[in-house]
Amino acid sequence: QVQLVESGGGSVQAGGSLRLSCTASGFSPSSSCMGWFRQAPGKEREGVAVIYIGGGSTYYAGSVAGRFTISLDNAKNTVYLRMNSLKPEDTGMYYCAADEICDCSGGYCYTALVPDEYNYWGQGTRVTVSS
Repeated sequence: QVQLVESGGGSVQAGGSLRLSCTASGFSPSSSCMGWFRQAPGKEREGVAVIYIGGGSTYYAGSVAGRFTISLDNAKNTVYLRMNSLKPEDTGMYYCAADEICDCSGGYCYTALVPDEYNYWGQGTRVTVSS
């Protein structure tokens, strides 16, 4: 069974930082995309940050680029999301997701940030940023 387990969410004031962790088990991520998606109340789920395990390329939503950093620890089969300079609009439920077959055949993952591309999802960890 594929399992993704997130941790690291919490409440923080604007300008603060959090680090989310997602540990995967039950599958090999060697050719996969893994990353983070979030959903705020009343809004669609959106891609936040994704890393292509097979090639190492990373993808960020424009709203978080420069503030968030995704990284991978292969030995621990864990991806991290370092979130700096948090804003109230970053508030939401953050989900770890993985896709065993990532569409990156040409070297660029054009759909990396599209939620519907992902097969496996964690239960989520909540992030609340207060002003």
